[in-house]
Amino acid sequence: MSDAIPFLAPRADVLARRSQIVADLTDLLPPECLVHEARELVPFETDAFVSYRRLPLAVALPRTTAEVSAVMRYCHRYGVPVVPRGAGTSLSGGAIPQEDAVVLGLSKMNRILEIDLPNRVAVVQAGVTNLNISESVSADGFFYAPDPSSQLACTIGGNIGMNSGGAHCLKYGVTTNNLLGVRMVLVDGTVIELGGKALDAGGYDLLGLVCGHEGQLGIVTEATVRLIAKPEGARPVLFGFESSEEAGACVADVIAAGIIPVAIEFMDKPAIEICEAFAHAGYPHDVGALLIVEVEGSEAEMEAMLKDVVDIARNHGVKTVRECQSATEAALIWKGRKSAFGATGRIADYICMDGTVPLSQLSHVLKKTAEIVDHYGLRVANVFHAGDGNMHPLILFNANDPDDAARAEAAGNDILKLCVDAGGCLTGEHGVGIEKRDLMRHQYSEADLAQQMAVRAAFDPGWLLNPSKVFPLEGRPAA
Repeated sequence: MSDAIPFLAPRADVLARRSQIVADLTDLLPPECLVHEARELVPFETDAFVSYRRLPLAVALPRTTAEVSAVMRYCHRYGVPVVPRGAGTSLSGGAIPQEDAVVLGLSKMNRILEIDLPNRVAVVQAGVTNLNISESVSADGFFYAPDPSSQLACTIGGNIGMNSGGAHCLKYGVTTNNLLGVRMVLVDGTVIELGGKALDAGGYDLLGLVCGHEGQLGIVTEATVRLIAKPEGARPVLFGFESSEEAGACVADVIAAGIIPVAIEFMDKPAIEICEAFAHAGYPHDVGALLIVEVEGSEAEMEAMLKDVVDIARNHGVKTVRECQSATEAALIWKGRKSAFGATGRIADYICMDGTVPLSQLSHVLKKTAEIVDHYGLRVANVFHAGDGNMHPLILFNANDPDDAARAEAAGNDILKLCVDAGGCLTGEHGVGIEKRDLMRHQYSEADLAQQMAVRAAFDPGWLLNPSKVFPLEGRPAA
């Protein structure tokens, strides 16, 4: 395990009362909703940021908002830290626990409570998977737009915590653009309602504050989300280029021309080879970079948009243009893209970065990313949401070699600094977690951080919720 990123020291008084805390939680929850034996805690010691691990004090798995409230009220009263957990797919360490913390997992809160098609909304518990929402309304001609690559497993509560996006966020937006309301339990157990079925709620935009809070303002237990009617048609098209720089320049010119496809996804040559070997999607092997551009609408609308995109691509020396000819072929194209992280894991350990950059800087950042990784003697595969500049370089390394792991983390930090210096930011959808926590000062001034921490402390003065995450450990207000 790497020790490069520190955690807060466990609260000695909490550790000393572990047996009593477990006994008290046993009174609050049924046996199947509490995990406290050491061997049973192991599955909760990390998330998808697997370089760091900590065994929690206990794991609570409530089934209702009332049970969440009871656990939160108890932990607040006795000063016990709480780490919220959805499906554990966080790539920034957002759900990694610590030894004095109770992990509050929402996996048992997995019911769809209401489908309201006339108002085009769904009300779901926070443990419902992202994909399950779309599947539940597909037969009626609707879908839920945000579609992270982990959508088969990731849950709405985690999506809200990280403001997750996905391939189709270019047109439809990320979680915050598709979230209408939440039920949330505050640190002291108080239950509040924010927003609702209306498109805009009165008062301050506290819902906008909550979306992306990384589990530090409260525990979201239910969400009201927008449903969108399926388009008349959709067609992904493959564009192959000689180099990543040419593909990046093409993306910038497409958006600059006012063309907004439903998705523009990017893969460089290493990513193409990795994904094709796994999914057999028919990606071209003779190109240095690939764009998946999906358009939707009527046949006439799709043809007109594709013509404009093809014209721009030709100005950047496009080598391959291939339209899918069937639903099966379209599904394969997207299978390859959405399998990228898993497929990469078959050949090497990796860390996935999540910086964003202005599209005008995309070619420059891609070139510098390759130089940074090469400087550290490592390899990189780039696969990301090009249309909104949300980069996901996968830095390949050997997790069993401490030096390799340290160089991978250093390369990742340099790439994120590059994104900020190019006018972008540290995260697009994966969150800050512990991974980017100590880079926050590279993006924000001390005054900026102090203001953000003051807002956080207004919800949780004792810093009990996900305490080691997001903000640098030095300079925090006293709890």
